[in-house]
Amino acid sequence: MQTSSASPAAALPSVREERLSLPGVDHALALRWSLPPPGVAPTALVLHLHAGAFVAGSPREGERVAGVLAAEGALVASLGYPLAPRRPFPQALEAVHAALLWLQRQRKRLHADGLPLLLAGEEAGGNLAAAAALAAHDRGAPPLHGQILLSPMLDVCTGTASLRDAQAHAVQCPWSDGWRQYLASASDVLHPYAAPGRALRLAGLPPALLVSAADDPLRDETYAYAARLREAGVAVSQALLDGTTGWPASYRDPAPAPWAQALQAHVRTFLQACRRACEPPGAAGHRLPRPAAAQG
Repeated sequence: MQTSSASPAAALPSVREERLSLPGVDHALALRWSLPPPGVAPTALVLHLHAGAFVAGSPREGERVAGVLAAEGALVASLGYPLAPRRPFPQALEAVHAALLWLQRQRKRLHADGLPLLLAGEEAGGNLAAAAALAAHDRGAPPLHGQILLSPMLDVCTGTASLRDAQAHAVQCPWSDGWRQYLASASDVLHPYAAPGRALRLAGLPPALLVSAADDPLRDETYAYAARLREAGVAVSQALLDGTTGWPASYRDPAPAPWAQALQAHVRTFLQACRRACEPPGAAGHRLPRPAAAQG
C-alpha cells in the first residue's frame, strides 16, 4: 500500500490529499485529511464518506461535513470510494471496509492510540457508513465505536412520504437513478450491505448518531433506521435540524453551510460520549499529540 509522505497542515482549513492503494481495489483512491484546529485535543479517528447518490461526489465535495467533524476534534480521513455505474455494489462497500482496516493499522503513526474509531457519511456515504458498520461487526474487524449517519440512503423503494413530498414536481428522482446504477443485479436489493435499512441483524452495532432535517427528503428512512437500531438494542442519538438545509444536495455545495453550526452541537455531544467510553480510568483530560503523516 502506498500513500504520500507529505505532512498535514497545522490548522483548519487544514487538509492533506493523497492517493491510497488498498487490497482488492483495482485503482488508487483519493484520501483527504481534515484535522482539528490548533489547541483542540483529538477526540476521534473518523473515516468519512461523501454524498453523491453512489454515482458522483468526491472527498473535496464532502469538506463541509468533514470540517464540522474536524472542528470538534476528529482526525478525519475522507475517502473517494469507487463510484457506480462503472464500479457497482459491492465494490464501494469493500473499499470502505478495506480503508477502515488500513486506518486501524495507522493508529501509531497518527498518534491516535486510544481514540475511538468511527464511521461518518452523508446520503450515499451514509449508506456506506451503515453498511461498513454491519460488515465490520459481521467480520469481527475492525472494532468500531460509533457511526454518524446524515440523511442516509437506506431504502431502495424510495417511496417514503418525505421523498414523495420532495419529488412532487420533479421529473426524475436522483436517488432512484442512483440506486439503479449502484445495484447491478436485482438480487442485490436483498443484501443487507446494499440496503442497510432492510438488514435483519442489527444487534451489536456501535452507537449511532442519526441526523436529518425538516426539509430532508431522506428524513423518513433516517427515522425508520433509528427506530430499528433502538429495537435491536443499539444506543441511538437522533437529531432533526430545523430551518432550511437543502439536504442532501447542499452537502456538496462549496458555499458556507447555514446548517453547520446546528449540526456541530450534535456532533460534539456524540464524539465526546464516544471518547469517554474509550478512556481508561483516570484518563480524563488527556491530550494527544497532533498526527504525523500516515504511511502505507
